[in-house]
Amino acid sequence: MIDHLGIAVSDFDASKAFYDKAMAPLGASLLYMVPQEYTGGTEVGGYGRDRPVFWLSAAREKPRDHQHVAFTARSRAEVNAFHAAALAAGGRDNGGPGLRPHYHPNYYGAFVFDPDGNNVEAVCHDPE
Repeated sequence: MIDHLGIAVSDFDASKAFYDKAMAPLGASLLYMVPQEYTGGTEVGGYGRDRPVFWLSAAREKPRDHQHVAFTARSRAEVNAFHAAALAAGGRDNGGPGLRPHYHPNYYGAFVFDPDGNNVEAVCHDPE
């Protein structure tokens, strides 16, 4: 149902460095930077596996609202690796890897706060 989404970030370079490392264990990377002549001089980049689906955009002011974004992991090992990479990239822990059976029996996720305080998650819905 969702084709792509984007968030505004206060420091594009810091967020890019964070997401470059956090997305790697999920098999995703920065795939495209929109030329600034099309963005009014704003840095805009898209992450994904095969095509950009998650976009970062440099904000003119520090974003006041925090978002929650969950990325699909293809295995529980990817969830674990995402969490470790995100913490190593400067993310703050918001719930280590593990089952969240209150969502459903096979909901295995991990949560971190990105540099702007957004709640970023990797989740695998498959049984172990």
